[in-house]
Amino acid sequence: MTNEMADDKSRASIKEQINRNLKKAYEQALNEDVPDRFKDLLAQLRAKEGDK
Repeated sequence: MTNEMADDKSRASIKEQINRNLKKAYEQALNEDVPDRFKDLLAQLRAKEGDK
């Protein structure tokens, strides 16, 4: 195997690992609860929208 082929495989492996880690982080973020402070702010915004 040439050095160029080894470098390509190494890059592909690194990209695959990055993709797996990004997917894992995204899935974890999706499963997190919305903080109460954000829920309160959303409720305040909805109340103001209802006043208009």
